[in-house]
Amino acid sequence: FSSLIALTLSPMLASKMLVRNENKNNFVESINQKMFRLRTSYQNAIRSCIRRSKIIIVGFALLLLGIFFLAQHIPSEYAPREDRGTFFVMVNGPEGASYAYMEEYMTEIESRMMKYVEAGEINRLMVRAPRGFGAVESFNSGMIIAVMNDWSKRRGAFVVMDEIRQKLADLPGVTAAPVMRQGFGSQATKPVQFVLGGGTYEELARWRDILLEKLEKNNPGLTGIDWDYKETKPQVEVMIDTNRAADLGVSVSNIGRTLEAMLGSRRATTYIDDGEEYDVIMQGERDEQRTTTSLQNMYVRSERSGELIPLSNLVTLKEVADASRLNRYNRMRSLTIDANLADGLALGDALNHLNGLVREHLPSTAVVDYKGLSRDFQTAGSSVMFIFLLGILITFLVLAAQFESYVHPFVIMLTVPLAILGGMLGLYLTGSSFNLYSQIGLLMLIGLAAKNGILIVEFANQLRDRGVEFTEALLEASSARLRPILMTSLTAVAGAIPLVISSGAGSETRFVIGVVVIAGVLVATFLTLFLVPVAYSLLARNTGSPGDVERKLLQDQARYSGADDDSY
Repeated sequence: FSSLIALTLSPMLASKMLVRNENKNNFVESINQKMFRLRTSYQNAIRSCIRRSKIIIVGFALLLLGIFFLAQHIPSEYAPREDRGTFFVMVNGPEGASYAYMEEYMTEIESRMMKYVEAGEINRLMVRAPRGFGAVESFNSGMIIAVMNDWSKRRGAFVVMDEIRQKLADLPGVTAAPVMRQGFGSQATKPVQFVLGGGTYEELARWRDILLEKLEKNNPGLTGIDWDYKETKPQVEVMIDTNRAADLGVSVSNIGRTLEAMLGSRRATTYIDDGEEYDVIMQGERDEQRTTTSLQNMYVRSERSGELIPLSNLVTLKEVADASRLNRYNRMRSLTIDANLADGLALGDALNHLNGLVREHLPSTAVVDYKGLSRDFQTAGSSVMFIFLLGILITFLVLAAQFESYVHPFVIMLTVPLAILGGMLGLYLTGSSFNLYSQIGLLMLIGLAAKNGILIVEFANQLRDRGVEFTEALLEASSARLRPILMTSLTAVAGAIPLVISSGAGSETRFVIGVVVIAGVLVATFLTLFLVPVAYSLLARNTGSPGDVERKLLQDQARYSGADDDSY
């Protein structure tokens, strides 16, 4: 749409609003004189660079190496942490905790957080226990939703969350972890979701303990570490002496049905009364089955002798602790370790540290996978490179069609790595991360960087069509396009400044895009002014302009037409 306006409305407005001014303005004249001196100095600098083209090529190669250096030292994550004005406090109690147990702790947590309501930093505070919705079987969880005040009337949300985390750390019976749902997440979960799989649940628990032990010795900044496989639910394991049961003529299925009926319930049959069918449920007396010694009062009939045999002679009970839920992920037994990130620790660095521990200390049968933001980060990292290369390819093919050459687009596309270097340098200097928003900024730089090269190459081709010598055409095109290049680049930088200085909701993401655009455009503009003329002088000396093919066809057509006329 902007191109349509530039080609239609802008010329019309210019014809009506711009008039020739005969009165000379001292300020304008001063700017013109400075630009003329700058053009002269720039033209001399280009002439010197062309004579020393090998130095420019070596410098360009060093700049490319700088991209790889910055890529290794810039932290990576899926998205920057955003202050969204609302955060959650996830509270977990011991397995089997009752509602009354959790109510006492939730009330204490609420009273401690009410100080922030009184201070005006939190606007609304909502407490819920248990955390699940609908029919729940477990009451050992809770959740607090804190809606914060306007950004101008409070501190940063992450500062408040860190204080709340410290104030709730002394609660002995529960764990409380403040989390903030990010823009791309549908749930309020921790950013690190590291999944272990590939073994039995006992092996998974052993691998988990190894990782937790190593993290305790060397923790890069993971906080609120938790896992979903906790052996905290008391259970009684029934061990059947199959040899003794076979000697006495008692089958294992008979023992199982007896335990089911006496300790649980079992449907024996149904009956019909007045057209309605009812189930007949068999179950033992609950008052007589409260301890493990109740087996002495339970009997099973021998299928061989018909005598009643005490169950205590056939089975032994073993009290064990196991998890309340056995999870699977991608059809494998799995265990998930989740954690928050301390300030200064990026998601990519945290996942790399955990993967390094797995490779170093766990067997090869351990399988690693990801959930939540961690999985999104892994998939986005692999797809952005494809999108970036596709954008470069499409831009190159469009330019090749316009210039009717592959050399001229190649010269222009040499500016893209310079813009990428500038964007990454901006991220490095500001301490920002390589994330989804910075990747969008880098994609934008492909077109912004190619613009400068197009201005120089196109005008150089036009001058060569007029018969100007190659070197003089290149020098004249570069110096003549200096002012448009500076104007368009400064305009792009000025348009991105509000993204950097903005505050409030979403300022973290806007800041990243603004830094990439400003730094990328500035660095690309400065380096393009010297690289494109040198590359053009080395590669395009034997090339023609886009009109060469058309002129050659017209000449051939005219020659053939003249030959036909002579034949008649």
